[in-house]
Amino acid sequence: MHRKVRARVEHTLAGMKTWKVLRDYRRQARTLGVTAAGIAHLYNISRAG
Repeated sequence: MHRKVRARVEHTLAGMKTWKVLRDYRRQARTLGVTAAGIAHLYNISRAG
């Protein structure tokens, strides 16, 4: 079970790294979590439909 969850997380993170905003992140470090959450949300939407 742990391997399946880890594989899913790793694949999601790899997919998110293709988004230019994360690859070239130049904002304050404290805003990274909010930005990553927004990108994760958009990534999930794009995968769902």
